[in-house]
Amino acid sequence: MEVQGKFDVSLQPAEGFMTAKDGMNPGRMTIEKTFYGALSATSKGEMLSLMTAVPGSAGYVAIEIVSGTLNGKSGSFALQHFGVMDKGQDSLILKVVPDSGTEALTGLSGDMKIIREGGEHSYVFDYSL
Repeated sequence: MEVQGKFDVSLQPAEGFMTAKDGMNPGRMTIEKTFYGALSATSKGEMLSLMTAVPGSAGYVAIEIVSGTLNGKSGSFALQHFGVMDKGQDSLILKVVPDSGTEALTGLSGDMKIIREGGEHSYVFDYSL
């Protein structure tokens, strides 16, 4: 199945334990999202990132727990993020963490694509249940 919709996101800096070194600038942030559409949910998560001394080169990983409804089925699940930017060319993978689905979302698997256009965020979620 595939569902699409928009989402709002808020990122807030959080205290980290690493410090900048040799042109590498690590960061830690909290994530809060509200999803609209067939995925009507909220999420909270944490992200670790690293910006390099080369403009446009960076990486991040994150985990977020999503709670709400997916096509009318209630429950929660976790998304794992893996993002890399290589001199401005980005690659982002978001996957449902295996066996993280609860309640009516037990057994959920899938991939999510995030689209940023004109200051808005949207998602395409391909999933199996």
